[in-house]
Amino acid sequence: MSTLTTGAGRPVITAWSAVSSYGIGRAAFAEGLREQRRTVADLGPEHGETPDGTGCVVPGFDIREVLGKKGTRSMDRVTGLTVTAVGALLDDGDRNRAVGTGEGAAFALGTTTGSAQSMMDFTRDSLTGEQPFFVDPARFPNTVMNCAAGQSAIWYQLKGPNATIAGGRTAGLHALNYSRRLLGSGRARTVLCGAAEEFSQARAWLERRSGDEGDASPGAPLGEGCAMLLVEPHDPDDAAQPVLAELVAVELGVVLDKNTRPALVSCLRSALRRAGVEADEVVAVARSGAPGREGRGEADAVAEVFGEGGPADLTPTGLIGDTGAAAAAFQAAALLSYAADRPEAAAGRIGVITSVDRTGTVGCALLGLR
Repeated sequence: MSTLTTGAGRPVITAWSAVSSYGIGRAAFAEGLREQRRTVADLGPEHGETPDGTGCVVPGFDIREVLGKKGTRSMDRVTGLTVTAVGALLDDGDRNRAVGTGEGAAFALGTTTGSAQSMMDFTRDSLTGEQPFFVDPARFPNTVMNCAAGQSAIWYQLKGPNATIAGGRTAGLHALNYSRRLLGSGRARTVLCGAAEEFSQARAWLERRSGDEGDASPGAPLGEGCAMLLVEPHDPDDAAQPVLAELVAVELGVVLDKNTRPALVSCLRSALRRAGVEADEVVAVARSGAPGREGRGEADAVAEVFGEGGPADLTPTGLIGDTGAAAAAFQAAALLSYAADRPEAAAGRIGVITSVDRTGTVGCALLGLR
């Protein structure tokens, strides 16, 4: 499936923020990438017993300390990360809150399942309690995958369409594509678009049991966080619109023969062709860095299309861990950070996001960097 917008009709990214293992906010993420600082650390008992006891988690993240006590008693981690990331974006400039909230402000969030930990905890309580219905009803909303998006809309008065899109590592690309469609159809004035994933004991064990048995390269430690983009129609008459990048194209596909490489090569070449972009116009590529054969196929596909030693490799997985559903959103943030740090190299060039997932989905996005 190809989605392409051209000329003045292209949506643009005008702001972004992130909550990552580097900390809270755009500046913390950009500084961490600039320093190429790895964030894997030994985990304390608050994260439960996990397969290897390490991970890339948001340092010292306590929901009630960050967001306050009101309305957070039963809030789970993925919701807290999302609400915090949205707030960090909206607070990073007066214009962001003015255009990113209220009527016509939509929200599109990528996820895998929401919170696997909340689902398992609630189910366990129903089985171990004196009666199956002796569960905390306040925690039931956490078991629904759109809880984080709904809470964000409530907290920040986002009154436009609200969507949660499940897609594993490609979820951020699906959210970008959905945002483009909302803006193109006039259903939204602006879209807060991103993806989120939490680190939890449940996710750690699910990932361990879902990986390739005996794979010699199991991948990066698990990470967590949420990255958000403010996406809106390009308005050439608005001198105050701070365009960071154009959303040139999004291409999504599926793997039919368990071979990721040809499927992603097809996506990349189709996106470049439809956008009228040559491979040598690409200045940087950020891969999802998926573990196992999918990740190896992704790296091979990028090398086939762009050549060895071609565009800069901005894959953040080795630094902030395997962030699952949040990966593509963090990849977009990495490209935007790169463009801000190296405007002489990036301005007028193309940044590419690639994504693959073991469920058989692949995709890419082309960003025209400013």
